[in-house]
Amino acid sequence: MGYILDDIDLQHIRMMELAIGEAETAAAMDEVPVGAVIVDASWNIIASARNETILRCDPSAHAEMLALRLAARNMENYRLLGTTLYATVEPCVMCMGAAIHARVSRVVFGAPDPKWGACGSLYDFPLDDRFNHQPDIVGGICREQCRDLIQAFFARKR
Repeated sequence: MGYILDDIDLQHIRMMELAIGEAETAAAMDEVPVGAVIVDASWNIIASARNETILRCDPSAHAEMLALRLAARNMENYRLLGTTLYATVEPCVMCMGAAIHARVSRVVFGAPDPKWGACGSLYDFPLDDRFNHQPDIVGGICREQCRDLIQAFFARKR
């Protein structure tokens, strides 16, 4: 018998599809295709972004970082309480650290990142109780689509 998606699952998929759209735009700009979306507790989108490290000549211009900065401006508060961060790829150490500092409530990602991931692949920041905040983690939403997008990008580069 198949798994029946509930409303939360469908919302996660819907938001991840928006993040995938951002990642596709990044790929078209020859940036590593990662996209991010941040929503509030009522599923209102408060920020979205894509990787722009090359465009901005800025190693911190990851999709998650740009989305966190924009969300903080939009909410007029660096504490993003009650928010969910969607990222097409598991956030790296920098991005996960920023999400923890911002008190993001939940991080939802698509594809794991065994080389940089800080949500269980390489590091597991959310389970480290030495931090003053531990967001909930949901991984694998639209996993294949997110993985295929980034793998195709790097295959073209080789």
